Amino acid sequence: MEDVLPPGLLEICLLVGVPRERVRALLQGTQRKPKNLPPLDPEVLSVFVPPFISRDDIQVTNTSGNHLNKSKRRSFRKKKERPKIENLKSLNGEQKAPDTEDITVPKDIDLIGLPQLCFPGGLYVTSESKEDHVHFLVFTDVCGNRTYGVVAQYYQPMQDGCISLNGQAHWESAQTGKMPVCFVPFAICVISRYPYFNALKDCLSCLLVQLRPFKDLDVEEHIKEFAAKLFLIPSPPPGPLHLVFNMKPLQIIIPSREDPDSPIIDLDLHLPLLCFKPEQVLQIMTCILTERRIVFFSSDWALLTLVAECFMLYLHPLQWQHTFVPLLSHQMLDFVMAPTSFLMGCHTDHFEEVSTETEDLILINIDNGDITHSKMAEEEPEIPDVPAQAAETFIKRVESLRLHYDLELCHLRASVDLGELQMRRRAWQQKLNTEVQQTALQLIVNIFREVKDHLNYEHRVFNSEEFLKTRAIGDQPFYKKVLETYMFHSFLKARLNRKMDAFAQLELSTQSEEDRFNLMFHTPRRMTMEKMASKLFNPQYKISRRMVISMPNLQDIKLPEGPTRNSSLRRIETGVAVKMPSKSVSTFKIPEIHFPLIFQCVHAYYTDFFNHLSKAINTSPPDNSALLARYFYLRGLISLMQGKLLNALSDFQNLDKTDLRIFPTDLVRKIVETMPPSERSQADRKPELKKLISRVMEKQREVLKVDDHVKHFELPKTHMQLDDFVRRIQESGIVKDIGTIHRLFDALTVGHQKQIDPETFRDFYNYWKETEAEAQEVNLPPTVIEHLDKNECVYKLSCSVKTNYGVGKIALTQKRLFLLTEGGRPGYVQIAAFRDIEDPQYIQQALTNVLLMDAVVGALQSPKAIYAASKLSYFDRMKNEVPMMVPKTTSETLKHKINPSAGETFPQAIDVLLYTPGHLDPSERPGNAHPKLWCALNEGKVVVFDASTWSIQQHCFKMGRSKLTCMIMVEQSQVWIGSQDSIIYIINTHSMSCNKQLNDHRSDVTDIIVEKKNGIPSEAYSSSLDGTVIAWNISTLKVNRVFQLPCQNLTSIKLHNDQLWCCTGSCILVVSTYEFRLQMKVEHHLKDVCSYFLCFQLFPEKHEVWASYSGSSDLYIWNTKDFTNTPQKIHLQDCSEITCMIRVKNQMWVGSSGRSQGKSKGKIYVVSAEKKTVEKELVGHADTVKALCSAEDRYVLSGSGKDEGKIAIWKAE
Repeated sequence: MEDVLPPGLLEICLLVGVPRERVRALLQGTQRKPKNLPPLDPEVLSVFVPPFISRDDIQVTNTSGNHLNKSKRRSFRKKKERPKIENLKSLNGEQKAPDTEDITVPKDIDLIGLPQLCFPGGLYVTSESKEDHVHFLVFTDVCGNRTYGVVAQYYQPMQDGCISLNGQAHWESAQTGKMPVCFVPFAICVISRYPYFNALKDCLSCLLVQLRPFKDLDVEEHIKEFAAKLFLIPSPPPGPLHLVFNMKPLQIIIPSREDPDSPIIDLDLHLPLLCFKPEQVLQIMTCILTERRIVFFSSDWALLTLVAECFMLYLHPLQWQHTFVPLLSHQMLDFVMAPTSFLMGCHTDHFEEVSTETEDLILINIDNGDITHSKMAEEEPEIPDVPAQAAETFIKRVESLRLHYDLELCHLRASVDLGELQMRRRAWQQKLNTEVQQTALQLIVNIFREVKDHLNYEHRVFNSEEFLKTRAIGDQPFYKKVLETYMFHSFLKARLNRKMDAFAQLELSTQSEEDRFNLMFHTPRRMTMEKMASKLFNPQYKISRRMVISMPNLQDIKLPEGPTRNSSLRRIETGVAVKMPSKSVSTFKIPEIHFPLIFQCVHAYYTDFFNHLSKAINTSPPDNSALLARYFYLRGLISLMQGKLLNALSDFQNLDKTDLRIFPTDLVRKIVETMPPSERSQADRKPELKKLISRVMEKQREVLKVDDHVKHFELPKTHMQLDDFVRRIQESGIVKDIGTIHRLFDALTVGHQKQIDPETFRDFYNYWKETEAEAQEVNLPPTVIEHLDKNECVYKLSCSVKTNYGVGKIALTQKRLFLLTEGGRPGYVQIAAFRDIEDPQYIQQALTNVLLMDAVVGALQSPKAIYAASKLSYFDRMKNEVPMMVPKTTSETLKHKINPSAGETFPQAIDVLLYTPGHLDPSERPGNAHPKLWCALNEGKVVVFDASTWSIQQHCFKMGRSKLTCMIMVEQSQVWIGSQDSIIYIINTHSMSCNKQLNDHRSDVTDIIVEKKNGIPSEAYSSSLDGTVIAWNISTLKVNRVFQLPCQNLTSIKLHNDQLWCCTGSCILVVSTYEFRLQMKVEHHLKDVCSYFLCFQLFPEKHEVWASYSGSSDLYIWNTKDFTNTPQKIHLQDCSEITCMIRVKNQMWVGSSGRSQGKSKGKIYVVSAEKKTVEKELVGHADTVKALCSAEDRYVLSGSGKDEGKIAIWKAE
């Protein structure tokens, strides 16, 4: 179980040095003075490894029912070449009594090589005492997992061959005149699974202070107590809770990582910015990004690891995947001969040796800031510049950072309290670390932001050649090298998997309006007027010419070499630095650990820990679910250590409702697998634990093969049938829509058999890319740009022609045709403006069609080319084949149409729609204050639109893999989403992430409603298909009441005056919300026994309930005062079945399905509640209307089935 349990701070602790008798023998045998002694070989003197309690206590622990503490570590005794712990000698060289217990160490710890790293510069006995000092180690196993070490070196005086008290030796010297013969160095090494560099350094600093008064025989026992204490300290879970414990005289803080995907940061991230200029930092980052062979040098061993680790953190979420050994001892220098990429660190004493013996090394001197190359290289290796715009933004932001703590102290009073000093410095460092992190992350985002424009997610293709051609000439050398690296390949995998990591979150939060627009419409790539205007003042673009021919797998065509770029020449507007809102962090004080270390003391410690956590849980406000989740997680771990498995499972189960992201799935699975039968049967008797166990074990059985491959686009080499042609065109990024590609296939195969040869595809592709490149190179003068909108793009520019308006070039944008006149001064003459069309997707589709027709004509170069291109005139064909008679009522009411399936291969059905109003929260980004439209698609996908611009704000949440059935805004910060997998998913609208879920239903969740009192949400009700209704406390997410209806097939619920109206297949039941007592029943009244209630709505002020039946085109209206009367019926013409309805003001909007000319269609009927007549019939969908929602009673939004998959926005009157 130890390999699954989250380890404590300490993995193992070692005392390293030389045996005393060896020093004594050396001094006596050679009569040398200490300064003349050669360096000695250090060795492990003592190993302190858990468990630290005695064998009898371990047996007591095991009998308590905890089956999770069985050791799985390797023993020394199985390794002949390793030192045997039981034969290790004491500090004075006396033989220890052999230990009959088989003490073991972690399998990844190499005790043979570790002493060299504890004394990387060699172990020297000295005649004078030296100051204690600390350095840091990083170990990497074959799987890439890292372990971290912190080493504290200290000196002890040795007199007459014995170590004596540090102070006592000097006092005796003064009294007797005898000076200590020498000072012997020792090292204490703490190894941890976590990079807590500062915390462990503080711990060791406290230990060194505490060791001074002890004699040598007491030192080991004290180090053992120190190691045991660290072993009992857990690592905090990700999130806003740091742990604090007392290690006299300091309070040690164990920081948590920000979220599960973030690294732990417990060092000073600004160290490289103190050692290097910003330009040099960029050079070093380039060396790392291009995976060079890099060696850091410093005279300070500690700086080697800290600086190297800082650069690793600057790259996040990109990860270095090669050898990483930031500290090499002098015996390990031959490591730099490795032929593959690596990052290593050496003392500056070895600079000449390393630089002259190996070629192609990048040598970085931390002490003086020099970046050079090894002398063996025949020519200096080129380090390409970071892309200019990203570099300039980074440099400006670094220059604005306040890197010197002394400047912060100038205006503050002097502190006389050590704790206050420590807290003040830590707060300053934490704030600076956050700023450095954001600066580095912004650099990574600026470098790789446009990678997504060249990805095809469906076929997992990256068009690297096209990406390179869209880079500025001066930036291309950088991208050429980076695109070949393992690091970038892993980055591509994460993008194609749509991983929502730090890069994706920042990229999303800083998207421009143009980026959001491009998410909605897959349009040919063009430059907006806004970008064109900025380009006019950018010298970099004036020397940049793109290749017009783009042929990905022709190796003989190379990108043109650009001039060496001087970044100072590039004047750009870097914009305001992106500052993320600071997140509040709490601390939890770990109780004291009392010694001697026997089972009773450990048990008392765990009991205190459990009680303190329980008190924190009970006193925390219920709305602070993030903090509660951390307390539950820690209490679950403590219960696990105590052997209370059911308590641990209960606490972990609470994470569903507080923060699902930190749920320890592997740990819970291991608990279940090792649970004794008696405890397993107890767990199965508790419904919530039984469902938790079932869910976790089912996940283990689900072997989901993650598709991790990445392809680079290449032109086809064989003939293509239709399906292969569709895939190739989608991979190329030209167009994604299946229907358009089918028409393109017909156009390119006119007069031929229905297959396309590689030559035709190549000609078409090249012509398309030539047109794209030419349009990108269009430079309109400012006098013309001022006539165009900032987001307008030139899609096609003709050659010079003579027109009625003069001589010039005709330009096509998405809004107009205009003439770019030629002559002395280029001018603007508008030829025609496109009329305002409610659906901008039609304009984009038409533009794409025109450009495809142009490319077909250009590629075929045959008499039939014009006829072939006409196959793509889709809207003309529609007009000729089916008269485009849009009813006047529809055209007057329809305001807009949007496509939530934009970018997908096929349209997807819209299952649920939800509109949430905007609100202003100072802690949020301004964009989050806008109203939103939430759209549930198939397989648990949710797309979110900014309802102020109808642009996509969040592309594709994933809520399980089942169909979503309902959505509601429970309060401003929560949207609840019900699913057929019986789970209610809770979205945090501030972070736009799902980190909670409710698992209490046992069947499909069908509806969720909210009860408000005085306008404030007080309680939520959810229903499931099996007839269960649950009342929830919105703040705590606890179940208030549960009710089981006497019938099943519960499809929807409504609330009015403390009454819950429940629609089942056969009837509508009315129950009280407090006692869930049946009060009324609306019976199914049709003679057709196969029909059932589909949907219903209440008009309480009119005492009416409106309902529909399956397979019926009639609306039925009951008077709620007397259900014995026959309901009133309203017939809907041309309707096959009513699918949904909502009340808007004094109207009922009814969605339906029907057929017209053999095709499915969707129709919306607007029915007057007063007159009981149909006021409007709206024909806006080519498939069934599946969802309706209201936007503040001003607009109604409707979503259609999978044949169309679009949302229509209607004006409500």
